Amino acid sequence: MMRVKHLSLLFSAVCFLFITSEISAQKKTKNKSKETSSTEIYASPKLVVGIVVDQMRYDYLTRFWNHYGNGGFKRLVNEGFNCKNNHFNYAPTSTGPGHTSVYTGATPSTHGIIGNNWYDKVSDAEVYCAADSTYASVGSSSDAGKMSPHRMQVTTITDELRLHTQKRGKVIAIALKDRGAVLPGGHTANAAYWFHGEDEGKWISSTYYMQELPTWVNAFNASKKVQGYKKAWTTLKDIGTYVESGLDNNAYEGLFETETAPTFPHSTPNLLAKDKDFEILKYTPYGNSITADFAIEALEAEALGKDAITDFLAVSFSSTDYIGHKFGVNSKEIQDTYLRLDRDLERLLIALDKKVGEGEYTVFLTADHGAVDVPAYLQSQKIPAGYMGDGDLKTKFMPFLKYTFGTTDIVKNFSNYQFFLDHEIIKNLDMDISQAQEIIAEELIGYNDVERVYTGHQMMRSEYTKGIPYILQNGYHQKRSGDILIVLAPNYINYPKMGSTHGSPQIYDTHVPLLFFGKGIRKGSTVGRTEIPDIAPTIASLLGIAFPNGTTGKPLEEVLK
Repeated sequence: MMRVKHLSLLFSAVCFLFITSEISAQKKTKNKSKETSSTEIYASPKLVVGIVVDQMRYDYLTRFWNHYGNGGFKRLVNEGFNCKNNHFNYAPTSTGPGHTSVYTGATPSTHGIIGNNWYDKVSDAEVYCAADSTYASVGSSSDAGKMSPHRMQVTTITDELRLHTQKRGKVIAIALKDRGAVLPGGHTANAAYWFHGEDEGKWISSTYYMQELPTWVNAFNASKKVQGYKKAWTTLKDIGTYVESGLDNNAYEGLFETETAPTFPHSTPNLLAKDKDFEILKYTPYGNSITADFAIEALEAEALGKDAITDFLAVSFSSTDYIGHKFGVNSKEIQDTYLRLDRDLERLLIALDKKVGEGEYTVFLTADHGAVDVPAYLQSQKIPAGYMGDGDLKTKFMPFLKYTFGTTDIVKNFSNYQFFLDHEIIKNLDMDISQAQEIIAEELIGYNDVERVYTGHQMMRSEYTKGIPYILQNGYHQKRSGDILIVLAPNYINYPKMGSTHGSPQIYDTHVPLLFFGKGIRKGSTVGRTEIPDIAPTIASLLGIAFPNGTTGKPLEEVLK
């Protein structure tokens, strides 16, 4: 009987130990699961840096690759993630819509910034994407600071960071162009700064953000750093090594004042003058260097990335666009600009390593649009190309309007390759708007420099899923866009015959770089298609915050760890 009792006690003890062990193991597993879950649900970089390079084609990465150092573009590519097939999925492809789409995760059909400028149907006047007369300039006596993001109809990733952190996360936006700072900064930025050239050469802002410039900005403006860049523009390397670009002296490039040929060195009187015409610096690589200088100063003065709450620095390098417009995508000037920008990026990354900590910040780099090669140059190479002003639109369209409608006033505005019609005149003619649109569209499609024509009625009633109509529809805002949309033939533009431009749905305007680097980012690359609106939700997923409220893009799961 005693033996049975002892066996019973032993069995009970073993069961107790087994159950206790199981409970303990389950608790450990549960705790481990919780720990794993909390570390994988989001990353917490101290700082996110968004870099937009204005008018950067994807092939600038590959074309100039052998000239780049190891610390700029190559560091971002080799240590980060490269989306090689990244595109704008809308048109018009220009600076205002481009910056807005990067930061909202949406297209103009949603966010409302349909161009840099556009005809406003309500006020019957042309409006600028960032202009706002209800605010005043800060840091300048000019009107250059009368800006705000009020025309942008949705939130940005920077807004969502501010909301998520109860505004403890700081957002600073910087660019030579006002729209390159105002739109990325969103509605809630702590500050947006842009460069006012003319005869001032200062970084300024708007009363939308502040009543006076911070001490550090005033100190930067007083430091004469900008004046130090008023010097001759010579090539960074021996120009003979710039074999990736066309001839230095050619007929397809613009001139600085007093120049008789568009050749290096560029050392005109206005470029050398220390006390006036700072606008000219935008058309040199020194404009990007000034931007990098100011961004690095902001990093320190605003204590960005100094605590556990994520901050955001939005930087746009604008001189690449000014230079591309003036000299064209095949110029020695563009090549030299990108080699110098590579060094400025390296300086910025070194500053981030030092001030925030290597591995403690996340960067993305993209562009706001690409650019077309100079059509006159392409013509010289026997490639089909041309200019809108040389064709039927100039000679036939107005007579057609007069003959068909009795007046040319039926067209109120042409901008961003869209015609805006006078709806009152159409109603007085006892016509439906869609009927008038269709009549004009049928005329335009017969012109030799027009490849495609779509009406506003088509944009509103159809749902396109691929190709150029899909791109146009993503750029079509029902309340703000025009009645008729035209697409010129490939390599045809509405622009002077020197320099490059952009704005079309063609692939040379849509294909731009997209690089991710730093905390929470995988190393690698993809040739799968990615689109500009994918950037904001990818960063939102990384940070574990809400997507911008108009987001139409998707997170790029292959980018994130």
